[in-house]
Order: sequence, then structure tokens, then C-alpha cells
Amino acid sequence: MQPEPVAPPRWMPPPPPAPRAESLWHRLAATLVLVAVVAASAGAGIGWSLARAIEAPSHSAAVATPSEAPIQSLPGGSPSSSLSASAVAAKVSPAIVNINTTLAGGGTAAGTGQIVTSSGEILTNDHVVRGSTSITVSIQGRAQTYPANVIAVNQAEDVALIKIDGVSGLPTVKFADSSSLKVGDTVFAIGNKLGQGARVVNQGSVTALDQTVTASEGRSSSETLTGMIESDAVIYPGDSGGALVNASGQVVGMITAGQATYRSSGSEVGYAVASNTALSVVNRIRAGEQASDLIYGQIGYIGVSAQTLTAADAARLGFNLSSGALIVGVQPGSAAEAGGITPGSVITSVGGTAVTSTTALGTAVKAHKPGEKVSVTFVNKTGTHTATISLGAINP
Repeated sequence: MQPEPVAPPRWMPPPPPAPRAESLWHRLAATLVLVAVVAASAGAGIGWSLARAIEAPSHSAAVATPSEAPIQSLPGGSPSSSLSASAVAAKVSPAIVNINTTLAGGGTAAGTGQIVTSSGEILTNDHVVRGSTSITVSIQGRAQTYPANVIAVNQAEDVALIKIDGVSGLPTVKFADSSSLKVGDTVFAIGNKLGQGARVVNQGSVTALDQTVTASEGRSSSETLTGMIESDAVIYPGDSGGALVNASGQVVGMITAGQATYRSSGSEVGYAVASNTALSVVNRIRAGEQASDLIYGQIGYIGVSAQTLTAADAARLGFNLSSGALIVGVQPGSAAEAGGITPGSVITSVGGTAVTSTTALGTAVKAHKPGEKVSVTFVNKTGTHTATISLGAINP
């Protein structure tokens, strides 16, 4: 699943009454459907997001260095310590960064991040960096931009920790215990509105807690997120990864999704990953924990979009095959293109492992690291071929 150009939170429809006609999403049972608030340019279609989805990450390529003490959250501020929007901006915005990515499919995307250590570790959404081949970060008050690398991600929680090097003494956000939040509490949403570089602060209040939502980026499969904070502070595409802050200027959530409207419009229905959840993932990553839900570093990438071959597909193409991954798109300049794989080909094995579906293709690819040479067997109208390709690198 690949981020759309500019990154705001994902969007979803409003509760109970039937969704409004202008909404792009609809309510499914008791689950809300949202769209990711990532701002993106044209050029990265569904094919590339699917390619990322099937080329699952390798959990064996972890490269984490255990860090010092874990980052701690603070008790939530008292109602009496209520800051204005301008005061919140002055206190928190210096630790909020703009994130820009180049996508494997050729487009670009923008989102937001929160500096969590003075040495350059930054919290953001997994969907902000997912499927990217490069990441740059802009810090308030600094003219230069900084390249960043993914330390690790947790896709199930939509949390990523990235790092810029060669910096020190950076301002950091302060986290509050999100379990102390109550419906009606004042909150502020801070993000990279429309991916245009300005950090915008909007005030609202908590409207619901512990929400389960289904979020989509509009081009690919959706994912279900739990324990989300709902608020009516306006959010925009580009705000994904931004901060939901309490009236004391402490981060209580990470902006993630919102109700779908139009790409340049804001949403008054927003959802944020609770700070306790995000901070738990961050501290596990910083401790170098090895677990199946944590993906460290980049993963191998062949540059295709695919679907599981059906009997009807095989008959239509004239292939005597009962299974495989039917290629529907190939990224220009990718390892697949270099290996002669074209749309309409069917991949039947990778590295000697049989490929019977797109899931099997992902499993086979994830067993290999970026830069590794891998044999790929595929069938096209001229026969069966085996090519040795050098895997590209992509962020999980």
C-alpha cells in the first residue's frame, strides 16, 4: 500500500447518520472507513502500491542498536494549564518536521513527523514512508533538508521511527499519558498542511476514544486500526504523522486518518494513534527488540504489480498454468524490467521457491535482501524464462 502524494491523516465518514453524499467513503457495519492524510503527486498508481504489498518485508534484516533509557510520557496537563493555539504553536512546532518522500512508482509524497530525540529520531506514520525509495526531512529554522533512513516500522499500528544523521541538540516533543484523555478535552492538531511546508495548528476537542477504524489511502487495500482518538480539530492531507496535542502542549496522539472529502479540503473528523501506543512501539524499536510485527530497514523490491493467476486468466493468455502471479504492471527502471519481465507475464518462482499467488510472491521476495541477486522464473507468450535480477531497495 503506497502513500498518496501529500500526507494528511487518513479520512473516514461521520458516525451514525448515513454518510453524506459528498463523502468518498462509506460506513461498514460499526467500522468507519477513512483515508490516509498523506499528500502526494501524480505518478504512483495502484500497481506500485500493490507491488509493495506483495513484496513483504524481511524480519531477518534487523539492524538496530539498543538505545539508552526509553522515552517517557508525562502526566496529562491539568485543565487549568490551557494554552492558546499560538502558544501551542510556539511550544510544539519547533519539534514538528516536514517529511518528503520519493515513491517507487515515480511520484512524491509529503507528511509530518515529530522529533523524539535530540539526535534526530523522528516519529511518523508507517504509511508516510511506506513504498518510498528516499526520504528527506525539513526542520523549522534550518535552511537545509536532511536525508533520513527508516529505523523500523510497525505496520499494524501504522507507526514508523526514522532517523536523520549529523544533528544534535534538536528540540523534542513531550508526550502525555493518553489514557488520561477524556471526551471534551481541548486538543490541537499540528501538521504539514497539504504538504506545502507550513506547520498549521487547528484547535478542536476530543469527540470519542478507543475507536476502531478502517483506513484506506484510496488506491489500495485498507487496514484496520484500533484504540484511535477521534477529534474535530481540522486536519488536511499532509498532516499524517503530525501531533495531536493537549492544552498543555503535550502530545497525546499522532494524526493518522480523516473523513474523505476532496484532496485539498480539511476534515473535521480526524483520528490519531494514541501516544501511549506510538511511544510503546518507539521504545521497542529503540531497544532493538526482535519481533514479527517490527520491520527494520529497507526490504527487497522487484518493481511489479501483480494479481493471483486465475483459471480464466490462464485460458485468456493461452498459458498451460494452474497457478502463479500475473504481472499487470512493471515499474520503469526496476529489477523486473531489467530481467525482461513484462505485463502479461506470470511469475512462477523466485529464488527457487514456487510462486502460486501474490502472497507467495511476497513471501519469496521477502526472503532476500536489497541488492541480492535472485533467479526469477516467468512465463510469457514466447515461453518459459529464468532471469537473474538484482533486487532494488524500498522502505517497508
